[in-house]
Amino acid sequence: MKPFILSAFCIFIFIESSCTNIHKDAKPLKITDKGVNIAYTDNGKGDTTLLFVHGWCINKTYWTNQVKYFGDKYRVVTVDLPGFGESGKNRNEWTTEAFGRDIDSVMVQLNLKNVILVGHSMAGDIILQAAVNAPEGVIGLVGVDNFKNLGHVQTTQDKADYNHAIDSLKHHFRQITFEYFNQSLFYKTTTGQIRKRVLNDVANADTVIAAACMEENDFDEIKQLSAIKKKLYLINSDYTKTDTTGFKVNHIPYQVFIIHATGHFPMIEKPQEFNILLRQIISKI
Repeated sequence: MKPFILSAFCIFIFIESSCTNIHKDAKPLKITDKGVNIAYTDNGKGDTTLLFVHGWCINKTYWTNQVKYFGDKYRVVTVDLPGFGESGKNRNEWTTEAFGRDIDSVMVQLNLKNVILVGHSMAGDIILQAAVNAPEGVIGLVGVDNFKNLGHVQTTQDKADYNHAIDSLKHHFRQITFEYFNQSLFYKTTTGQIRKRVLNDVANADTVIAAACMEENDFDEIKQLSAIKKKLYLINSDYTKTDTTGFKVNHIPYQVFIIHATGHFPMIEKPQEFNILLRQIISKI
């Protein structure tokens, strides 16, 4: 998610200044939102929908194992956020609000019911925004390796460092992202194959859009979490700590499920364990 990624990103910069087959029923299709194509897959069956949203610079294929595992019992939808994967790039707005609107458009145009939104990394804020926009259609929220420092208040210096970090990203995208991912997002158990896959997707990302996604905005996580009145479930890796103080202080219902010894991509690093945890969460929802 954006606050977690960016806070680590800023520290890193100042210190150190693909695709597999999908489930046989999930056919790749496209819809549009305000003229922008949104690529997605949909197995088209089930009364409860699992809608998976990927994180920064990756794509919907990162949920392949989840499509296979949950596809026989649930309607499973995966999307490429605009600007990434096979989706369109023909717009200038790359904010949490815009991406949230994209997810809402998918839910409306596919007539999805009883939706459980699952969002990785920066998509934590995106699914939260989508749920705020469509409270009646969303029955559950699951974050994946995000919301790790809810309520952290940035100082003036933090914001200045933040802006400088984004400027550095714009000018030295590949160098900074590769070093950052290798040193801060991969764990010692992350295989070479997974590292190669992720870095290849990062290398092929539209650098202008990728940097724009990281621009600071005024999205208020605590306000939005309070508004939806739903319990937030998290499947977080423990390579970095999840600080739950913000949840407790602000009386926001939550539950964290820890997946051990993976980096920032637990759904592909330990898919079997990840799926079991997600299944437990679904049963609670």
